[in-house]
Amino acid sequence: MKKIAIDEIRLAGIDHQSLVNGPGLRKVFFSQGCKHHCFNCFNKETWPFTGGKVFKIKELLNDFSKESKYLDGVTLSGGDPIEQAEKFAILAKEIKKFKLNIWLYTGYKWEELLQKMKTDKNIEELLKNVDVVVDGKFVDKLKSTKHIYRGSSNQRLIDVKKTLKNKKIFEYILLKKGGKKDV
Repeated sequence: MKKIAIDEIRLAGIDHQSLVNGPGLRKVFFSQGCKHHCFNCFNKETWPFTGGKVFKIKELLNDFSKESKYLDGVTLSGGDPIEQAEKFAILAKEIKKFKLNIWLYTGYKWEELLQKMKTDKNIEELLKNVDVVVDGKFVDKLKSTKHIYRGSSNQRLIDVKKTLKNKKIFEYILLKKGGKKDV
Protein backbone atom coordinates (compact mmCIF):
# COMPACT_ATOMS: atom_id res chain seq x y z
CA MET A 1 0.00 0.00 0.00
CA LYS A 2 1.30 3.43 -0.95
CA LYS A 3 1.94 5.55 2.13
CA ILE A 4 -0.12 8.72 2.16
CA ALA A 5 1.10 12.09 3.40
CA ILE A 6 0.50 13.30 6.97
CA ASP A 7 -1.98 15.88 5.67
CA GLU A 8 -4.05 13.25 3.84
CA ILE A 9 -6.66 10.72 4.91
CA ARG A 10 -8.12 7.67 3.13
CA LEU A 11 -11.91 7.61 3.21
CA ALA A 12 -14.48 5.19 1.82
CA GLY A 13 -16.88 8.10 1.51
CA ILE A 14 -18.62 11.04 3.11
CA ASP A 15 -22.31 11.41 3.95
CA HIS A 16 -23.02 15.13 4.13
CA GLN A 17 -26.47 14.81 5.73
CA SER A 18 -27.10 11.74 7.85
CA LEU A 19 -29.87 11.22 10.38
CA VAL A 20 -28.89 7.66 11.38
CA ASN A 21 -25.25 7.88 12.57
CA GLY A 22 -25.86 9.68 15.84
CA PRO A 23 -28.39 12.27 17.05
CA GLY A 24 -29.49 15.09 14.76
CA LEU A 25 -28.23 16.06 11.34
CA ARG A 26 -24.65 14.85 10.98
CA LYS A 27 -21.80 14.75 8.55
CA VAL A 28 -20.23 11.28 8.46
CA PHE A 29 -16.65 10.49 7.46
CA PHE A 30 -16.32 6.78 6.59
CA SER A 31 -12.78 5.55 7.17
CA GLN A 32 -11.22 3.14 4.68
CA GLY A 33 -9.63 0.08 6.25
CA CYS A 34 -10.84 -2.36 8.87
CA LYS A 35 -9.24 -5.42 10.50
CA HIS A 36 -12.39 -6.68 12.25
CA HIS A 37 -14.25 -8.21 9.27
CA CYS A 38 -17.46 -8.67 11.23
CA PHE A 39 -19.82 -11.34 9.89
CA ASN A 40 -22.63 -9.69 7.86
CA CYS A 41 -21.02 -6.25 8.09
CA PHE A 42 -23.02 -3.76 6.03
CA ASN A 43 -19.85 -1.85 5.03
CA LYS A 44 -17.61 -4.61 3.63
CA GLU A 45 -16.33 -2.27 0.92
CA THR A 46 -14.56 -0.31 3.67
CA TRP A 47 -12.38 -3.28 4.74
CA PRO A 48 -9.46 -3.01 2.27
CA PHE A 49 -6.81 -0.51 3.33
CA THR A 50 -6.10 0.34 -0.31
CA GLY A 51 -9.69 1.14 -1.30
CA GLY A 52 -11.57 4.39 -1.13
CA LYS A 53 -10.10 7.74 -2.02
CA VAL A 54 -7.34 9.89 -0.53
CA PHE A 55 -8.41 13.37 0.57
CA LYS A 56 -6.42 16.36 1.78
CA ILE A 57 -7.55 17.02 5.35
CA LYS A 58 -7.41 20.77 4.73
CA GLU A 59 -9.85 20.42 1.82
CA LEU A 60 -12.28 18.41 3.96
CA LEU A 61 -12.17 21.16 6.57
CA ASN A 62 -12.69 23.90 3.97
CA ASP A 63 -15.84 22.14 2.79
CA PHE A 64 -16.85 21.46 6.36
CA SER A 65 -16.70 25.11 7.43
CA LYS A 66 -19.44 25.94 4.90
CA GLU A 67 -21.73 23.16 6.14
CA SER A 68 -21.12 23.26 9.89
CA LYS A 69 -23.82 25.83 10.72
CA TYR A 70 -26.48 23.35 9.52
CA LEU A 71 -25.12 20.36 11.43
CA ASP A 72 -25.77 19.00 14.90
CA GLY A 73 -22.64 16.88 14.89
CA VAL A 74 -20.07 14.77 13.07
CA THR A 75 -19.61 11.00 13.05
CA LEU A 76 -16.39 9.13 12.34
CA SER A 77 -17.30 5.65 11.14
CA GLY A 78 -15.81 2.98 8.98
CA GLY A 79 -14.06 0.86 8.27
CA ASP A 80 -12.50 1.72 11.58
CA PRO A 81 -11.18 5.23 12.26
CA ILE A 82 -8.77 3.83 14.87
CA GLU A 83 -6.74 2.31 12.02
CA GLN A 84 -5.97 5.90 10.93
CA ALA A 85 -5.94 7.42 14.41
CA GLU A 86 -3.29 10.02 13.56
CA LYS A 87 -5.31 11.37 10.63
CA PHE A 88 -8.65 11.29 12.43
CA ALA A 89 -7.09 12.97 15.48
CA ILE A 90 -6.08 15.91 13.26
CA LEU A 91 -9.54 16.02 11.68
CA ALA A 92 -11.40 15.77 15.01
CA LYS A 93 -9.28 18.45 16.68
CA GLU A 94 -10.10 20.88 13.87
CA ILE A 95 -13.81 19.96 13.81
CA LYS A 96 -14.04 20.63 17.56
CA LYS A 97 -13.33 24.30 16.78
CA PHE A 98 -16.83 24.42 15.27
CA LYS A 99 -18.34 23.44 18.66
CA LEU A 100 -20.05 20.31 17.31
CA ASN A 101 -20.24 16.95 19.05
CA ILE A 102 -18.27 14.08 17.55
CA TRP A 103 -19.20 10.41 17.66
CA LEU A 104 -16.76 7.64 16.76
CA TYR A 105 -17.68 4.07 15.80
CA THR A 106 -15.01 1.42 16.33
CA GLY A 107 -14.86 -2.37 16.42
CA TYR A 108 -12.45 -2.15 19.34
CA LYS A 109 -13.80 -2.37 22.88
CA TRP A 110 -13.03 0.59 25.15
CA GLU A 111 -10.67 -1.57 27.18
CA GLU A 112 -8.72 -2.41 24.01
CA LEU A 113 -8.49 1.29 23.12
CA LEU A 114 -6.96 2.02 26.53
CA GLN A 115 -4.32 -0.66 25.89
CA LYS A 116 -3.61 0.65 22.38
CA MET A 117 -3.27 4.21 23.77
CA LYS A 118 -0.22 3.11 25.74
CA THR A 119 1.74 2.61 22.52
CA ASP A 120 -0.13 4.97 20.17
CA LYS A 121 -0.60 8.50 21.48
CA ASN A 122 -2.65 9.35 18.37
CA ILE A 123 -5.51 7.28 19.78
CA GLU A 124 -5.43 9.31 22.99
CA GLU A 125 -5.39 12.56 20.99
CA LEU A 126 -8.34 11.35 18.91
CA LEU A 127 -10.37 10.32 21.95
CA LYS A 128 -9.74 13.67 23.68
CA ASN A 129 -11.66 15.28 20.80
CA VAL A 130 -14.53 12.78 20.68
CA ASP A 131 -17.71 12.99 22.76
CA VAL A 132 -19.18 9.51 22.28
CA VAL A 133 -17.55 6.21 21.28
CA VAL A 134 -19.73 3.39 20.05
CA ASP A 135 -17.46 0.46 20.84
CA GLY A 136 -17.27 -3.20 19.95
CA LYS A 137 -17.56 -5.35 16.88
CA PHE A 138 -20.87 -5.84 15.15
CA VAL A 139 -22.13 -9.30 16.20
CA ASP A 140 -24.74 -10.60 13.78
CA LYS A 141 -26.43 -12.93 16.29
CA LEU A 142 -26.85 -9.91 18.62
CA LYS A 143 -28.24 -7.67 15.86
CA SER A 144 -30.68 -5.24 17.42
CA THR A 145 -33.13 -2.64 16.24
CA LYS A 146 -34.15 -2.04 19.86
CA HIS A 147 -30.95 -0.15 20.73
CA ILE A 148 -30.67 3.12 18.85
CA TYR A 149 -27.40 4.00 17.04
CA ARG A 150 -25.99 0.49 17.53
CA GLY A 151 -25.94 -2.47 15.16
CA SER A 152 -25.80 -5.13 17.88
CA SER A 153 -26.68 -5.19 21.56
CA ASN A 154 -23.08 -5.80 22.71
CA GLN A 155 -22.03 -2.34 21.54
CA ARG A 156 -21.92 0.48 24.08
CA LEU A 157 -22.36 4.23 23.74
CA ILE A 158 -19.55 5.58 25.91
CA ASP A 159 -19.46 9.12 27.24
CA VAL A 160 -15.78 9.77 26.54
CA LYS A 161 -15.25 12.89 28.67
CA LYS A 162 -16.80 11.35 31.81
CA THR A 163 -15.06 8.03 31.23
CA LEU A 164 -11.60 9.53 30.79
CA LYS A 165 -12.06 11.88 33.76
CA ASN A 166 -13.32 9.19 36.16
CA LYS A 167 -11.24 6.29 34.83
CA LYS A 168 -14.31 4.06 34.65
CA ILE A 169 -16.85 3.56 31.88
CA PHE A 170 -19.85 5.86 31.78
CA GLU A 171 -22.39 4.95 29.16
CA TYR A 172 -23.96 7.79 27.23
CA ILE A 173 -27.69 7.89 27.97
CA LEU A 174 -30.06 8.78 25.18
CA LEU A 175 -33.56 9.85 26.05
CA LYS A 176 -36.38 8.60 23.87
CA LYS A 177 -39.50 10.64 23.29
CA GLY A 178 -41.47 10.63 26.50
CA GLY A 179 -38.32 10.81 28.64
CA LYS A 180 -37.60 7.06 28.74
CA LYS A 181 -33.99 5.94 28.69
CA ASP A 182 -32.55 3.86 25.86
CA VAL A 183 -29.60 1.86 27.21
